[in-house]
Amino acid sequence: MTTKIRCFGAGDQLYEAYHDEEWGQPITDSADEHELFERLCLEGFQSGLSWLTILRKRDAFRAAFHNFHPDAVAAFDDEDRERLMSDPGIVRNRLKINAAIVNAQALVAMHADGERLIDLVIEHAPPSREHPPLSFADVPAKTAESEALAKALKKKGFTFVGPTTMYALMQAIGLVDDHIQGCWMAKASPAA
Repeated sequence: MTTKIRCFGAGDQLYEAYHDEEWGQPITDSADEHELFERLCLEGFQSGLSWLTILRKRDAFRAAFHNFHPDAVAAFDDEDRERLMSDPGIVRNRLKINAAIVNAQALVAMHADGERLIDLVIEHAPPSREHPPLSFADVPAKTAESEALAKALKKKGFTFVGPTTMYALMQAIGLVDDHIQGCWMAKASPAA
């Protein structure tokens, strides 16, 4: 049996499945906005924490945030905020909880104006890499494109969407391919 080499997640089934089946997989133009909204929220909740922590709490997040349907989250009130602050299944950080609600409201406003989040995010896609990075040391924490995306989202009323978090979102949804050389998911490197 051949062992798959992964960028991250080796030894943890949940993390391996996320690496193999989701991280870096493109969200298409026809994707449901709530899927992208979920990713945006979870990247915000992950800030300063391990991604594995978020993965382990993901089902609880989905239940607490009505499966991240923007209209439902946008309608959350102070009672919902307190409910979320007392939910041990999620990350109980008031700033992050408020950001998820404010961001849902900003997304609903975009939809009312005939705009989609997926279009705004794709508009800020960085150029494709020619070769996979050698290691995570070669992967930037942020880029000019993630800084521009963060700025554009803030203009639309989003919060907790800094350039590092937006670069992580770009990685998660496949706008950038940061699978490192040697990873079974990395694009083949040209022969030397």
